[in-house]
Amino acid sequence: MNRFYTLIILFFAGLSFTANAQTDVTLQNCTKYLEPGFISDGQQYKALLSGGEVAEFHTTFYANNYYRIVGATGKMEKNVIFSIYDEENHLLFSNKDHQNSPYWDFQFTNSINCTIEAKLNQKEVTSGFVLLLIGFKQ
Repeated sequence: MNRFYTLIILFFAGLSFTANAQTDVTLQNCTKYLEPGFISDGQQYKALLSGGEVAEFHTTFYANNYYRIVGATGKMEKNVIFSIYDEENHLLFSNKDHQNSPYWDFQFTNSINCTIEAKLNQKEVTSGFVLLLIGFKQ
């Protein structure tokens, strides 16, 4: 019975190592688009997605700040589709309309609360971690 528990522990430890490795690569892939001109807002918007699942994140963008949002999953680029909606659920931007670009630069004239939805490009990848970073210029 002890052997069974040992195998279970090793299995989950292996999953944890794989998940951390994918998260590290994804973080590196994102941060290369923030540096050197943008400063991260300090948040990592991440989710483990499978199939057609959609992750939803909420944030506030402040008036007259210049922002960049970056999305990635693993080593491959353009596998994250992200969309930004205002409080009334009006689509403000989707990178799907721009060949799944890994980032978007923008500025709002008024402060605005937004919902960001992220999903995987199902043509390329069926599951994995999605990571979004938001940076701003000082």
